[in-house]
Amino acid sequence: MQGSITGLFVYPVKSARGIARARVPVTASGLEWDRQWMIVNSSGVFLSQRSHPRLARIVPELRPGALVLNAPGLPGLCVPLDAGGARAAVKVWDDACVGIDQGSEAHEWVSRALGEPARLMRAAPDMGRVANPKFAGPTPAPIGFPDGYPLLVCNQASLADLNERLPECIPMERFRPNIVVSGFPAWAEDSIDTLTIGPVTLRLVKPCIRCTIPSIDQQTGEPSTDPAPALRQFRFSRELRGVMFGENAVIAAGSGAAIERGAAVTASCEAAGRAPM
Repeated sequence: MQGSITGLFVYPVKSARGIARARVPVTASGLEWDRQWMIVNSSGVFLSQRSHPRLARIVPELRPGALVLNAPGLPGLCVPLDAGGARAAVKVWDDACVGIDQGSEAHEWVSRALGEPARLMRAAPDMGRVANPKFAGPTPAPIGFPDGYPLLVCNQASLADLNERLPECIPMERFRPNIVVSGFPAWAEDSIDTLTIGPVTLRLVKPCIRCTIPSIDQQTGEPSTDPAPALRQFRFSRELRGVMFGENAVIAAGSGAAIERGAAVTASCEAAGRAPM
């Protein structure tokens, strides 16, 4: 099957607003700068829009040499990309991770943005966190601070089909994909094993089980149309115990290359197909 990339998105800070990109390098752990920072509470546990929807109002920018964060009512925060800092234990779900504290100014800024004490942490380059080998396979797939996998791939036709079942349409940004593909039938991702984009090959390894975040307006941080009830009618996985939209992916080849919006995508499937869960 042949399609194309119609969206590329990077989320430098976990659960903050995404950045649309025309072209982005691929690294061993995903798209460059994706989920390399996260905001944690006083215990070092990650914060997300599940409990802190105001994170959607934090807007990152990647400038030469710096990550800049903006939020309503606050001056911009500039975090140098080469900033050092104290190492500290942090957690993403049950994974013990290592973060680099981004300093007191960042601490004050994110605390004001969220209205409670919080810290901004950067993923330590030698953290050693990898995607779950049960799905990702025996070759380690390194990751920074995403929930569990290097990439999330979503199909534009699947969103169009879902929107026909909703009281009002929702945009793709609600599902926070890294890569959006078009030209494939709705839900074709269930049986796709690999996507090839020039020198880059991605393996789709696990359906993404959705939480409450797709019900949050990504521009305002306010509750909005919830797609979960509609998805539960036809996209519920007993094995994974949740509703599915999008596919988690790992990089099989092409780390160090770049992918571009508009690029051609070739999808391949095993002869028997990859069974939906």
